Amino acid sequence: MAAITYEHIKTCKQSGARLGIVHTPHGSFETPMFMPVGTLATVKTMSPEDLKDMGAKIILSNTYHLWLRPGHDIIKEAGGLHKFMNWDRPILTDSGGFQVFSLSDMRKITEEGVEFKNHLNGERLFLSPEKCMSIQNDLGPDIMMAFDECPPYPAEYDYMKASVERTTRWAERCIKSHARPDEQGLFGIVQGGEYEELRRQSANDLIAMDFPGYAIGGLSVGEPKDVMNRVLEYTTPLLPQDKPRYLMGVGSPDSLVDGAIRGIDMFDCVLPTRIARNGTLMTSEGRLVVRNAKYARDFRPIDENCSCHVCQNYSRAYIRHLVKCSETFGFRLTTYHNLHFLLTLMENVRTAIREDRLLDFREEFFEMYGFNKPNAKNF
Repeated sequence: MAAITYEHIKTCKQSGARLGIVHTPHGSFETPMFMPVGTLATVKTMSPEDLKDMGAKIILSNTYHLWLRPGHDIIKEAGGLHKFMNWDRPILTDSGGFQVFSLSDMRKITEEGVEFKNHLNGERLFLSPEKCMSIQNDLGPDIMMAFDECPPYPAEYDYMKASVERTTRWAERCIKSHARPDEQGLFGIVQGGEYEELRRQSANDLIAMDFPGYAIGGLSVGEPKDVMNRVLEYTTPLLPQDKPRYLMGVGSPDSLVDGAIRGIDMFDCVLPTRIARNGTLMTSEGRLVVRNAKYARDFRPIDENCSCHVCQNYSRAYIRHLVKCSETFGFRLTTYHNLHFLLTLMENVRTAIREDRLLDFREEFFEMYGFNKPNAKNF
C-alpha cells in the first residue's frame, strides 16, 4: 500500500474547490490545509503541544538546514524526526532546493547537482538528487520532496526550459534512489515559471513517473498575485485528481483562499511566524502592527472575533509592551495567534466547500479583511 494516499470527499459546486483527506503513516488530515513551518525541527517559539492545541495536523521541516544542524545522522540515531522533536503527527520535509538556489552568489549548478557554500561557515558542500533522498530517508518524514531547481522570477524562456528539463531528470534520479517508498511518500515538483507550455511539459513528465503527490513550485517568488493565480488556473487542472496538490511557500490569507478555489490541497509558508516576530498580526479585519504607538493604551484583544487563548487572555497593550521589549513571551503570543488565524481560516474554507459557498465566503472574507479596498495593505 502506498505511504501517502488522497481521499476525495467533496467538490464545491460554487467554486470547484475540493475537500479531501490525505492519509499518511502518522495520521490523516483534511484538506485544504495550511502547514506551519518548523525549519530546524521546531516552529519558532511554539511547542508541539501549542501546535496541537491550535489544530495543526501536519508541519514542515527543512532538509537543508537539518542536514547542516544537527545533522541527519544524529536525527536518524534519535529514531527519526518525529521522535527527535516529539511530534507524532505527519511531517513534510522540503528538498532544500529553494534554500540552495537562494544562495545565487554562492552556488554552481551542474547536471550532477549543486555545489555551494555553507551559509554558516563557508564550507564547500554538494547536494545531488541522491544525497537529497538519503538525507530525507534518514530524517524520516511522511512526505519527502524531490530535488528540483527553483529558478528566479522573472526568467527567460530558454533558461526556464533547460531548468524544467533538468528538474525532470533529477526527479527520475530521486525515484531511483528513494530507499523507503513504502514508508515515505515522494512528491514531484512542477516548475516552469509563468510559461504555460513549460508548466504543461513539467506536469506531463512528472505524472508519467507516478508520484504519490505533486507540488507546484516556483511561485510566490516575487511575481504579482494575478500572475500566480493565472499559473494555478492552467497548472492545477493538469495534475491527477486522485493525488494531493501542494502549493509551496504560500501563506498570505488571500492566497490561501484563492489557491483553494483553484484546486490546491496543501500550503506552507514562514510568513505567519516571521511577521509575528516583527509584531505584525493577522486579524479578521486586516493587518495589525501591534508595535505602533496607538496600541500603548489599547486594552482590547488583538482580534475580538478570534477564539485563540491569546485573544481570550491578553491585550494589545500588553503584547505591544512585550514585543517592544523583545520579550520571548511576546513573540510566542503573536506567533500563536497568527498560526491559529491561518489554521482557522482553512477550517472555514473547508466548511464553505462542504456547504457549496466558497465564492461567497471569499467575498465576505475579502470585504472584512480589506482586500477589496484600493491600496489595501497586504503581506
